[in-house]
Amino acid sequence: MNHALSNKSDTTLNTASPTAINIKKLTNKLRRKTGQAIADFNMIEEGDKVMVCLSGGKDSYTMLDILLHMQKSAPIHFSIIAVNLDQKQPGFPEHVLPNYLNELGVDYTIIEEDTYSIVIDKVPEGKTTCSLCSRLRRGILYTNAIKLGVTKIALGHHRDDMLETLFLNMFHNGRLKSMPPKLTSDDGKNVVIRPLAYCREQDIADYAQHKGFPIIPCNLCGSQENLQRKHVKQMLNQWNTQFPGRIETMFKALQNVVPSHLADPSAFNFTDLSQHPLGENEGDMAFDPLELAPVKQDNTQFVAITQLD
Repeated sequence: MNHALSNKSDTTLNTASPTAINIKKLTNKLRRKTGQAIADFNMIEEGDKVMVCLSGGKDSYTMLDILLHMQKSAPIHFSIIAVNLDQKQPGFPEHVLPNYLNELGVDYTIIEEDTYSIVIDKVPEGKTTCSLCSRLRRGILYTNAIKLGVTKIALGHHRDDMLETLFLNMFHNGRLKSMPPKLTSDDGKNVVIRPLAYCREQDIADYAQHKGFPIIPCNLCGSQENLQRKHVKQMLNQWNTQFPGRIETMFKALQNVVPSHLADPSAFNFTDLSQHPLGENEGDMAFDPLELAPVKQDNTQFVAITQLD
């Protein structure tokens, strides 16, 4: 898509209260960052049918809200269908999402699959359920995306999720890998997008609270206090408190990768490296000459002094 899904600017009245002005700034910020991510990664194109995966959490509610706004102001036409997977968790309030979506007038479908029983049966007590749960959920969504004829599957992961995944993969899987803003499924039949890739979790939380979305807690994984992701989140939050700006810098690193300065021969051809006069575009800066200001010339006379024994 050659056009960013930019939003028509709204006029803020000078009489607005400070709270209203802050909310206005937050809303514009989230819409701008979402539009920029969509444009940077060509997430949504003319004629797309976008499946917005709605879990009932703050992230997916915010994603749906922003995409519905953009649908009205974007320079292209695309359709939206909200999809919720009812995994038959005990106590899940089945009425909440249908009531909310009916009020919005949004096209939606509820998929009912009892993955809860499978996860509880297969995962030993005390172990993390997220891995199996997410695989089952992903497979069901992919299958139904084909049935519904959607061209893009939109997930609500944000910037903090991407950074947490980066560290989880480094710490536990020995891989330099995060969540991509856009990818295809293994069989190539589905395209997954993450429109909130540039958005801060705190901004999303503040926005969701202001909007009063009917949040549905996850009783399956949300109650597992020993999750490694929670530990990484705590680590990042501590860094952000001690070193303001560090999170932004780390996320910038995800967009500024230099394969020649890592150690993966499959990502960079180290074998054929050789000397050449022009050097490497991403060569080692330690060997580059320093750019010093020219020495100022004067007419000072120096006298040689011979040291005497």
